[in-house]
Amino acid sequence: MEFKNTKSIFTQIGDDVKDKIMEGEYKESGKIPSTRELAGIVGVNPNTTIKAYSVLQQEGIIYTQRGKGYFVSEGAKNIILKTKKEEFFTDTLPETVETANKLGISFNELQNYLKDLYHEEK
Repeated sequence: MEFKNTKSIFTQIGDDVKDKIMEGEYKESGKIPSTRELAGIVGVNPNTTIKAYSVLQQEGIIYTQRGKGYFVSEGAKNIILKTKKEEFFTDTLPETVETANKLGISFNELQNYLKDLYHEEK
């Protein structure tokens, strides 16, 4: 895993776990790697993965079973989707619109470009 300087490493690890849940690599109610296993996979100190898992537990995305390990919570995909949509509408989209305004991109230009992108996706 390659880390970026824009976010803390434990946040990036948590985001990666969320992506794997959304992509179906980690199934709801399914077991995920232990903090030590994940630390070895991504090449970080186990304390970093412990912190990432702690945040994911607080968000209700994963849970632990004593002596068995960590598992994906039922409904985790919905929690992640809801959070990511909120982030998109509160952070990403306003930033994009601000940049478009700075570049002199009109609403119509942006709308046409978005229409083209949506047609390409389908």
